[in-house]
Amino acid sequence: MDLYEYQARDLFEKHNVPVLQGAVATTPEQARDAAAKMGTKVVVKAQVKVGGRGKAGGVKLAVDPADTFEKASAILGMDIKGHTVHKVMIAQAAPIVDEYYVSILLDRSNRTFLVMASVAGGMEIEEVAHTAPEKLAKVPVSAVEGISLAKAKEIVAQAKFPADVADQVADVLVKLWETFQSEDATLVEVNPLVKTEDGRVVALDGKVTLDENADFRQPDHEALVDHDTANALEAAAKEKGLNYVKLDNGQVGIIGNGAGLVMSTLDVVAYAGEKFGGMRPANFLDIGGGASAQVMADGLSIILGDPDVKSVFVNVFGGITACDAVANGIVQALELLGPKATKPIVVRLDGNNVLEGRAILNAANHPLVEQAETMDGAASRAAELAAK
Repeated sequence: MDLYEYQARDLFEKHNVPVLQGAVATTPEQARDAAAKMGTKVVVKAQVKVGGRGKAGGVKLAVDPADTFEKASAILGMDIKGHTVHKVMIAQAAPIVDEYYVSILLDRSNRTFLVMASVAGGMEIEEVAHTAPEKLAKVPVSAVEGISLAKAKEIVAQAKFPADVADQVADVLVKLWETFQSEDATLVEVNPLVKTEDGRVVALDGKVTLDENADFRQPDHEALVDHDTANALEAAAKEKGLNYVKLDNGQVGIIGNGAGLVMSTLDVVAYAGEKFGGMRPANFLDIGGGASAQVMADGLSIILGDPDVKSVFVNVFGGITACDAVANGIVQALELLGPKATKPIVVRLDGNNVLEGRAILNAANHPLVEQAETMDGAASRAAELAAK
């Protein structure tokens, strides 16, 4: 789960990472009152989970509460890369001397954690990484050893931070590691980490991604979920324990058992859809190995509830759960859904007990269901039906 900047700031403060005063507002009046309480110049910052806010005009300096009201009025409701701004963060302004960059992330490819640090922070850090990689230190971190003060100083030296801020940056890294570890994060990023005119090092803008697999031991994280902007279908699927992701501009609903099979199905449907007006997969939905009637019904109800979906492709490879059990699950699922099931469903079964599974679907003879023997054939038929 990606957090908003104001939520990241609050987590940093919780773990004693140095931050400036901040408040969140959903109306210009709240923004004005927050600025008045701070009693300084403030920065009004759009809260959206996408980069490029500054370049889009979503970050503005305000000199007083009245100016804050005007700036917040302009930013609230703004569209930034398809994301509507519903909240702004009112952050205390600070005179900046230098901007740096630090992050801690899960490095899946190398099965370790990685710290990245640079003295060239700010909006152009991605460009720095591409054009001047020598300015971005990348230091692996052991999950067992973590970031001690000694390790932090090693990272600071490798990134060539100036001597006058080296100790402060090292201390920030130790506290960011505490945040990363304690909150079960997969990413903690500060960009920029700044040096102010009075010599302090402060986390000015933060980004945090939390590992939802650890929700069972992080009950406080539920309060961080933005239910107002969450995709309704994804929220409903999560409640049912389904691994579902809604995809943009798709018309073919996808159900499969196993993440690898579902990923392959997305590719095959996208390719087949080119012949039928550009039909595309509408979702990722992995029902796992136990395709019971209830699981299948839950999956179908989610997909059939998507107004973008025009047809459904059920692609199942029978393994531990044999194809006859899957077929029974589909039949029972359609009985459970009744009139809610209105869109054509193409089923491709393969693997253990495939003949028995196909026979069960043939015997049921449901008017919405048709079978295909190959994944390519099923994908093509599902795309064709979606295009009608």
